[in-house]
Amino acid sequence: MAQGDKSKYTDKQRRKAEHIAESYEARGVPEPEAEARAWATVNKDDGGGKKPGGSGRGKASDHPAAHRGGAIGGKASAARTPEERSASARKAAATRKRNADAARHAP
Repeated sequence: MAQGDKSKYTDKQRRKAEHIAESYEARGVPEPEAEARAWATVNKDDGGGKKPGGSGRGKASDHPAAHRGGAIGGKASAARTPEERSASARKAAATRKRNADAARHAP
């Protein structure tokens, strides 16, 4: 079980931690580790408990953990050659055109 007094956390922060822990458990992370990671993520996002007396009182939440996907995707794209990126773009454009044509001709 996660350590520490959670009384300074809001209901929303507790729900958020519970949801994150469930997601980790679904991916095979043991329950104690999942709960610890979940609270670490909430602390990273919100700066601690939001209720008066908590370290995060009065601070806005900018959800930094929720923005990592863009950085990961950018690295993957940058690792590809210009020819590979161009081929992928042409394939995507052809798919969009094919889907648009199919939608136009659907009953």
